Amino acid sequence: MIRSFRVLAAGVGVALTLAACGTNGAAKAEQDPKAPLELWARTTPGGDGEKGMKKLAAAFEQATGQKVEVTAIFDDFETKLAQRAAQKDLPDIVMNDSSQLGTMVSQGIVREVDLSAIKGSDQLLEPALAAARAADGKTYGVPYSAQASALLIRKDWLKKVNLPAPTTWDQMVTLAKAFTTQDPDGNGKADTYGLAVPGSTKRGYASWYFSNFLWAGGGDFVAKGADGKYKPAMSTPESEAATKWFRDLACTSKVIQPGAATMDTPPANETFEAGKTGMYVVGPYLMPRFDSSLGKDKYEVVAMPQGPKDSTVLAEGGSVYLMAGSKNEAAQNGFASYAISEAGQKVGMEGEKAFIVQLPVNKNVDISTVRPDPRWKLYADVYKEHGRYAPSVPNWTPIRQSTADTVNALIADCGLDLDSELKKLDQKLGDTLNQQGIGAS
Repeated sequence: MIRSFRVLAAGVGVALTLAACGTNGAAKAEQDPKAPLELWARTTPGGDGEKGMKKLAAAFEQATGQKVEVTAIFDDFETKLAQRAAQKDLPDIVMNDSSQLGTMVSQGIVREVDLSAIKGSDQLLEPALAAARAADGKTYGVPYSAQASALLIRKDWLKKVNLPAPTTWDQMVTLAKAFTTQDPDGNGKADTYGLAVPGSTKRGYASWYFSNFLWAGGGDFVAKGADGKYKPAMSTPESEAATKWFRDLACTSKVIQPGAATMDTPPANETFEAGKTGMYVVGPYLMPRFDSSLGKDKYEVVAMPQGPKDSTVLAEGGSVYLMAGSKNEAAQNGFASYAISEAGQKVGMEGEKAFIVQLPVNKNVDISTVRPDPRWKLYADVYKEHGRYAPSVPNWTPIRQSTADTVNALIADCGLDLDSELKKLDQKLGDTLNQQGIGAS
């Protein structure tokens, strides 16, 4: 799967912005309808993500005759994209996270999408399409995949502690304590914990994970007013209560794994599959891995427990970005159209591991027809009923990073004063919002 929570280095951002000046203001490139498409995917070379992208590209080529050259890049993706931008020779297509839309638009490296030229765009689920709209109300990406968070629980541990899967936050804490103190793996050692938490500041992971709890608690990172302007919201009573509840998992009940504040997702994943943690809030993309490494019979998937407000969870996805300066815009549109078509969505979902569509964004595609496993249907239902994307602001990355820094500090240092830390965070968020021109006066 494509994940890109990396904060752009200042130099990279400047390079892209400077390069973009030429693409935004320049005349449309001379078109060549026979020119092959160069597609960049932010995924590991040689991995399942690359295989899935190549499978989709091959299906598109077979259906249309249009050549597509796929390049998978993970390390230094932004730097390499900056280099191509500086040369005014961007790839035609970039497959990247929907959350990167604001950053890419602000860099001027993507072109606006004319939805009338994207066949089947009227069949896209509205939440996914809304996530492709930038702060100016224009569309700059074509969503091809969606996902949302659910709760994975060790099924065998539930039986050991004789408790049901939680449906409320209180029940979740009770279960987490039981997993931590009642030796659910039966090895006679105090080496298990209730909840896996990727609490690192890297790529804003702490904020990314915490959003599932913040929103369900009625809080928010930033709040949009009736005038369309935003104000910081992390020191509101609802946000403070949700933050305290999350922090107490580390500082009071002590039910999250040791070292959580230094972990991003890879080591956090390992704690769950190695039998060190009993619950994990994740998207559907990890099920094939855990089915293989842990065993499908060892865990179950349930909807997130009800918070003080509701069961809202983070929704995400991937988008097809049509890069500026392409010599074959018709083929760009054609590829995006195929990726969201019923045929393209099914190709993207097929396979045990080499799939790139987590949940379909085409409302006519029933995930159960491709993946009869009811766990996938549960994820699809959670996405439709409880999923929420990050706001469409000019650049979400610095907001995510600032909140991650504070959440990380609060779970790493239990002596910090929560109220003062959240107020300092809101000051930072206010400055960021003002810098982006969307701060409330």
